[in-house]
Amino acid sequence: MTDKPGGPSAPLLPEELGRALDIVRSVLQRDGGDIELVDWTDDACARVRLTGRCKACPHAQKTLQNVVRRTLFKLVPELLRVELVEEEA
Repeated sequence: MTDKPGGPSAPLLPEELGRALDIVRSVLQRDGGDIELVDWTDDACARVRLTGRCKACPHAQKTLQNVVRRTLFKLVPELLRVELVEEEA
């Protein structure tokens, strides 16, 4: 496990999460989209933001469910939830 971006007091980020996000990213980038990790919480929740073409796509919720969550849950045993964070206004 490695430190989460944000400082030493932040919860530990599983190494598998970075690798899993890279796999998801490669799928999304084929269609002009991307994903970023916004936060990793103490209760094992990955908060992510879809970017690029995925951000405005009408199928973003399906992508979140069928690609993002499925891949992350399979590859990151510590993960309990994945939340989509909308673009900040």
